[in-house]
Amino acid sequence: MCGIVAAVAQRNVQGILLEGLKRLEYRGYDSAGMSVMRDDTLTRHRAVGKVAALEKCLAESPLPGRAGIAHTRWATHGKPVEANAHPHHSDDRVAVVHNGIIENFEALKQELETDGYAFTSDTDTEVIAHRLAATLDDGATLFEAVQHSVRNLGGAYALGVMSPKEPDVVIGARQGSPLVIGVGIDEAFLASDPLALLQVTDRFIYLEEGDLVELKNGGHIHIVDRDGRAVERPVQIYEYADGAASKGDYRHFMLKEIFEQPAVIRDALEGRLGESSVLAESFGPDAPALFAKTRQIHIIACGTSYHAGLVARYWLERYAGVPVQVEVASEFRYRHPVVAEGTLFVTLSQSGETADTLAALRFAKGLGYAGTLAICNVPGSSLVRESDLALMTRAGPEIGVASTKAFTTQLVALMLLTLALDKSTEATGSDQAGIVAALKTLPDICRRVLALDNNIETLSQAFAEKHHALFLGRGAHFPIALEGALKLKEISYIHAEGYPAGELKHGPLALVDSEMPVISVAPNDALLEKLKSNLQEVRARGGELFVFADENVGIDDSEDDVSVLHLPHVHEAVAPLLYTLPLQLLSYHVAVLKGTDVDQPRNLAKSVTVE
Repeated sequence: MCGIVAAVAQRNVQGILLEGLKRLEYRGYDSAGMSVMRDDTLTRHRAVGKVAALEKCLAESPLPGRAGIAHTRWATHGKPVEANAHPHHSDDRVAVVHNGIIENFEALKQELETDGYAFTSDTDTEVIAHRLAATLDDGATLFEAVQHSVRNLGGAYALGVMSPKEPDVVIGARQGSPLVIGVGIDEAFLASDPLALLQVTDRFIYLEEGDLVELKNGGHIHIVDRDGRAVERPVQIYEYADGAASKGDYRHFMLKEIFEQPAVIRDALEGRLGESSVLAESFGPDAPALFAKTRQIHIIACGTSYHAGLVARYWLERYAGVPVQVEVASEFRYRHPVVAEGTLFVTLSQSGETADTLAALRFAKGLGYAGTLAICNVPGSSLVRESDLALMTRAGPEIGVASTKAFTTQLVALMLLTLALDKSTEATGSDQAGIVAALKTLPDICRRVLALDNNIETLSQAFAEKHHALFLGRGAHFPIALEGALKLKEISYIHAEGYPAGELKHGPLALVDSEMPVISVAPNDALLEKLKSNLQEVRARGGELFVFADENVGIDDSEDDVSVLHLPHVHEAVAPLLYTLPLQLLSYHVAVLKGTDVDQPRNLAKSVTVE
């Protein structure tokens, strides 16, 4: 959601800014723009649509300069038109790019209009530009103007600011929306995601809540905290290769990331498994003590991460004997939860900057939880820094908006948590050794499933003209059905719903006919026979079945209305991870047939950093 790139260098920054925007396209956006300081004057281009439209403008009319800011916008206030695109100027005295939402912008706008400022957009961001201009007119430096202005901003923001008054300076500010500094040699950069800057540096400083930073020509970096005190934040080396931003030989990032899953699952397990148990210290040195006093768990997440939490509820209650609640973050933060003694608060997020999840964590800190644990993919993210414990999923950058490898590595992390909390022994029925053995073989078995890609592509052709689909699962595979439905609707725009198979007769069966394909996962577990009965209910109503089944399961596929794809047998505890893969591939191939934008589906953003 929205992207910021800024640079102060000894060289022309136009190319750096443009490449940074291209690397942020995965976040979702509907317009792009750039302002560059040229001969001590602000110059700007903005364009609706993809970054390619802005690139065309720059080819026709370049913006050379040694300082600049750029942005990709996802519309919140005002339609996606050029006038609403960033950067926003105030009479060319100041330029601003902004991620987030200013909740009190209407009151601020009224004040500024009373003072004579004319607004040319419908955005909340333009109030920031005019407030900065007013403060600069009173004699403040650019840094002082930003410091003064943000005190009156309600909501969330990450800002990049420039002014001809100080042509070799860029100011950044962060409150509720991520912002990182790229550290170069005699040059400095700013971005909402380090991925935007990997072409120029692998050294980053992650700004904390309330931080302001001044970047000057020559690589000067000056940071103050929310109280105005000068601070030093650590420089961190980005751990992932720059190649993560390339599709390589794959047609789409999503397909590449699906096929990366055996490798990232292996990475997620590396160093965290003993011979027959999980190393609880993997969660941090204080983890064993916190886990020892954990009596129940509260999991908070959004979207795909929420589905991972739902799977974990089955695992934690069955294998660890710990009661679990799972909630959508945007709901949790607005209710009044009752927290039992010994409750561990667990957050799940790919980016670690998901606005609702981060707000839920901050809300939870005053509610008496025993401790907080973040399961996340980004080491320097706010969620990780603000939690007592953290476990990195090690998925690497995920570019496709529809999450794939981030989901499966979250499941791995949640199974590790389950086993770390398991206080039973072999004598009392623990199967920890068996599950650990299954986890160790999982990467190789995933490769066998991905080798079925051509078969799944053939199945996908049956969906080319469909407008609805129903996904069924039972037990821990009900959330996998929810996730399969989410993937299909996200990238193919087919309306899809996930249901527990046992609920068919309570409503969804009314929808089943020859035009409603029904997709089911059928692992070889205790609920198999009940699932088979549910599938017969579908066939009796003329529905067409697509079943991803354990190779040892006997489901009759001799009739035209049933298609069965057999998957390798695995331990039922890790089966949800395995059965996720064919549903991802099915959604991908259907989307390709539909001709949709697989990596950047309409109206969606990769990193949801506003409420």
